[in-house]
Amino acid sequence: MKWIFVAFVSVFSALTYAKDWQQIRFTVEGAYPPFSWTTQDGKLEGFEVDLANALCIELGVKCIISKTDWDGIIPSLLSRKNDAIIAAMTITEEREKKVNFTIPYAKVPTRFVMKKDREINMSDDSLNDLTIGVQRATIGDKYLSEIYPDIDIRRYGTFDEAFTDLLNGRLDTVFGGSIGLNAGFLETEQGKDYHFTGPKFTEEKWFGRGIGVAVRKQDNELKDLIDSGIQKLIDNGQHQKIASKYFTYSIYD
Repeated sequence: MKWIFVAFVSVFSALTYAKDWQQIRFTVEGAYPPFSWTTQDGKLEGFEVDLANALCIELGVKCIISKTDWDGIIPSLLSRKNDAIIAAMTITEEREKKVNFTIPYAKVPTRFVMKKDREINMSDDSLNDLTIGVQRATIGDKYLSEIYPDIDIRRYGTFDEAFTDLLNGRLDTVFGGSIGLNAGFLETEQGKDYHFTGPKFTEEKWFGRGIGVAVRKQDNELKDLIDSGIQKLIDNGQHQKIASKYFTYSIYD
């Protein structure tokens, strides 16, 4: 009788699992191309918008996608304004104290961007002489603040604001995720005179183990559901097909 009861509970749990998540409310940043951006007519586009839609199709759930400013993106999740963050958010121990993450759907080193006639040298104290732009509350911000407490860090709500100050000479360099810096700046006409310089920062303690979808701690079923969707999209080639629209290189290997 005991095994019958256990089997019944398992079936009941599975049915509840499916019923609970008939729709998923994703939020993106909407200001970090090519991951996500907002068009002039207010439409959300980008890799993560397409990926979220593909996940919902794969999982057979309704997809709702909105945008939230980076500074408030975790608070908005915790206050139940949405169900999942898909916003180029790196999986770190500090963030895992507040939210749970799915398996990674991208892996991105952090780098410096600077004028082509200049270079970053990490072996001397020259970093202390630079004015460095970061997006507020990102892993790049936290890393520089902890490891180089004496440097001049300027914090911005978006990388676009930092790029404006870089172009106007108010910054020496910008520090952030290489994919966003590349597509959002280096590959544009404005960024033609700039380049990546210095090392690729990938140390897991600071820069995490990849980019994942964030969900609330109590939503374990949702995490498992999205995990399964990400893995299926990777296995059936849809992930790479979507990524190839926005990147000329692998963002997952």
